[in-house]
Amino acid sequence: MPKVTEEYIQNKKQMIMEAAYALCLKQTVSTVTMQDIINETGLSQGGIYRFYKDIDDIFSNMILFLRKKESIKEKVDEILSHAEDLPPKEITNQIFDMLSDFMKRELMGIEKIDFELSILAMNDPARVDKILKNIPGVGNMEYLTMRTMDYFMKQAALGRIHPRVTVEELLSFISSAYTGIQTTCIVNNCYEHERNPLTDLYQPEIQLKTLAQTVNYLIGEE
Repeated sequence: MPKVTEEYIQNKKQMIMEAAYALCLKQTVSTVTMQDIINETGLSQGGIYRFYKDIDDIFSNMILFLRKKESIKEKVDEILSHAEDLPPKEITNQIFDMLSDFMKRELMGIEKIDFELSILAMNDPARVDKILKNIPGVGNMEYLTMRTMDYFMKQAALGRIHPRVTVEELLSFISSAYTGIQTTCIVNNCYEHERNPLTDLYQPEIQLKTLAQTVNYLIGEE
């Protein structure tokens, strides 16, 4: 029997993971089954289990792959590297422009999957903990929150911004508002339902531009 190489194993795992991703785009994450993945790949049940112990193991690998493929961390670092050269208002606008581009690009992809995982977490938290527990590092939004908290604190200490609320309150507001915008845009654009008359306004670029203006007001940069 020929020796199975590491490259062969990784190629098979990648094929299975990509099949799971394609299924998650066509249906909700919680409804994707191992049988769906078997049908999508054409592999046998035994063929799948040679590489993954269960469907949540596949999802875990899929999320790790997507985090690496669609990371915004370098873009966040690039924007904040100009913190001393640009006015705070411009930094805020660049961050939200970057988030808008990301959300538009991934609304039907990573954003949809993240949203459905958050719904799954409310109904089956143990399962989502299992999916996420072996994924190292922090996600995009956690990283952005940590970097921007540090940025706002330094800018406040230097007297370059004059926040109307504490930095912690500001970051919690941004996080809540971003999640609400993300949810509204996904629900109104990714799922079939009766068209909302405001759907044309529930677009990332419109909603996040308004959020950027609000944040600039709250840091005293209106």
